[in-house]
Amino acid sequence: MEQSQPLAERIANQLRRHILLGSLAPGVSIKERDNAEELGVSRTPMREAIRILAKEGLVVLRPARSPIVAAPSLKEVSDDLEVMSALEVLSGRLACKNATPEDLAEIERLYQKMLDTARNGDSVDLFEVDMDFHRAIAAASHNKSLAETHSAYVARLWRTRYLSASIKSDRDRSLRQHGEIVRGLKARDARFVAKEIGSHIRHVVTNVADLFDEREA
Repeated sequence: MEQSQPLAERIANQLRRHILLGSLAPGVSIKERDNAEELGVSRTPMREAIRILAKEGLVVLRPARSPIVAAPSLKEVSDDLEVMSALEVLSGRLACKNATPEDLAEIERLYQKMLDTARNGDSVDLFEVDMDFHRAIAAASHNKSLAETHSAYVARLWRTRYLSASIKSDRDRSLRQHGEIVRGLKARDARFVAKEIGSHIRHVVTNVADLFDEREA
C-alpha cells in the first residue's frame, strides 16, 4: 500500500483488492473487528475504509448489522455499463479535441505499461494499469465534471470490469484495441476513437453476461 495515502484509503485499497480477487466474495459480510485485527489497525480507520467502498458501490451498509460485499444483479451491472460506455465515448471524443501532448504521452506510456505488465505481471496489476489508462483519457478531456463522474463509475464497476478483463482468451484482443485507441487519439480522430471505445465496452458487456450465465448454471 502507498504509505503517503491516509490510512483509511490504504485499507480501502487492500479490501478492494480482496474483493477483486474474490477472497471477499459477493454477499459475504465484512466483520470490522476481525478485519481490523487481521490488518493490525483500529476499527475507526477500518470503518472509514468501509464507507469509502460503500460510496463506490462495492459494499452495502446495513443498520445494526455487518456490511456485506455488494452482489449487483445483471440488470444493475448492465445499466451501469451503459452509462460507462457513454462516459468513455464522450471522454475519447473530447480528448481528441482537448488533450495536450503531455496527456497523449501519458496515455501512451500507460498503454506500454499494460503491454509490459501483460508479459510480466499478474491479472490484478494489469487490470489496475488498464483502469489508469481509461482514467487518463477521461482526464485528457479536460472536463472536470466528466472526469469525476467517470472515476465514480470506474470504482462502481471495479469488480465487474476486473472479471471481464481476467478472461485470458480475450486479453490479446483487448490489448490490440487499447493500441488502436492510442493511435486514434494521437491522430485526433474522434470518430475512430469513439468506435474503438464503444466496441471495447460492448465486449465487456458480453463477457459479463456470459459470467452471469455461468454463475447461474
